[in-house]
Amino acid sequence: MASPSRIAATAATTATNAAAKMAAPQASVGFQPRQAFEVSSSITRSYYLGHHRAALYTMQRTLSHVGLIIECRDYRVPLSSWNPLLESSLTAAGRSRIIVYTKRDLGPRPPSARDPRNRGKIEVADGLLARFHEEHRHAQAVVFVGAGPRDRLRDAKSLRSSRGGGCDKQLLDAIRHVARDANSLTGLRTMVVGMPNTGKSTLLNRLRAEGMTNTVKAAKTGSEPGVTRKLGTPVRILGRETDGDPDTQGLGEGVFILDTPGVFVPYVSSAEDMLKLALVGCVKDGIISTVTIADYLLYHLNLQDPTLYREFSPAPTNDIHELLAGVGRRTGKLGPGGVPSLESAADYFVKEWRRGHLGRFMLDKVTPDTLALAAAAAKQPALSLSQARKKEKVTRKAANDAKRATHADSGAVA
Repeated sequence: MASPSRIAATAATTATNAAAKMAAPQASVGFQPRQAFEVSSSITRSYYLGHHRAALYTMQRTLSHVGLIIECRDYRVPLSSWNPLLESSLTAAGRSRIIVYTKRDLGPRPPSARDPRNRGKIEVADGLLARFHEEHRHAQAVVFVGAGPRDRLRDAKSLRSSRGGGCDKQLLDAIRHVARDANSLTGLRTMVVGMPNTGKSTLLNRLRAEGMTNTVKAAKTGSEPGVTRKLGTPVRILGRETDGDPDTQGLGEGVFILDTPGVFVPYVSSAEDMLKLALVGCVKDGIISTVTIADYLLYHLNLQDPTLYREFSPAPTNDIHELLAGVGRRTGKLGPGGVPSLESAADYFVKEWRRGHLGRFMLDKVTPDTLALAAAAAKQPALSLSQARKKEKVTRKAANDAKRATHADSGAVA
């Protein structure tokens, strides 16, 4: 039989747990998430490295042998990962283009998911992107990859939605269509481009596995940007034309694809866009404080659903240090004396979201207005880091002069 003291202790523990469960919903009801994220003006705005510049130069020299550009953009940041440097240097050269939105499975769940709350958002985002590119003749096709057989391909000429087969097969069909239009005896040379860590090498390997049988992985991949440092050798993804085979008809010597390094922009004008790119992994970890990136993630999680991180914090919070302390204790990310390591906890927290374990949502707001602004920005010449700093200096000086003039006028009136 249990002792009276043990019975009392058990009763006290039960009462404490019950009180905590009752308090958590009450705290959730009164919780107000941040409606804006304050970004420090001193945050790094560039990740344009030497091998990015060298790769872009080499790509430009290779364009004369390329008939198709496949541009990869991260679906979670469809606007922020739109690179004006690639737009002006490569895609404006008159080559056919296919836009591929990668990592679609890390965005909101597809319409067939059990939870119907995201259904309308997905159809709006995917449909807006596809229709916008079609209306402005940006590409021969727009493909969403990563969500399996229900990914959509929309042909830029007819906006037909293809439901047959997986997304890799749909992309190959679009490439095959471009190759047949080119009708070259030597086949078609394709180049896959995009921002760092948008899934270019992974896409190449998937296309090769789908288009060619008994093949091995052709490109090295990784979770960090910068795995690919230079242009690869052409890799065959569709075989040469064979008599009697309808799949290879009109392909000549076949279709070859070139893997390229990710190319960042010399300067990101919006500090929040820089945080978005860092959060999805387009920027190497460590360039921006991991705690800052985790705080930006917390800001978005609170706007989406604070219960997404409840295993680390019983109640919603806007305090990233409080949350990371819970992450550290929960996952064993502890420093000397058992104190939670904020950097290690932040790294774990961010990577959990990148894997899709802390909710799946887009960081960019996709509307007709934001798409139009992104398209206009992509047409502007990309500023170098020194040019951008000079422009910001002039803007700050003008703002300070206006502020001093306002104060002077107020003093004169008084």
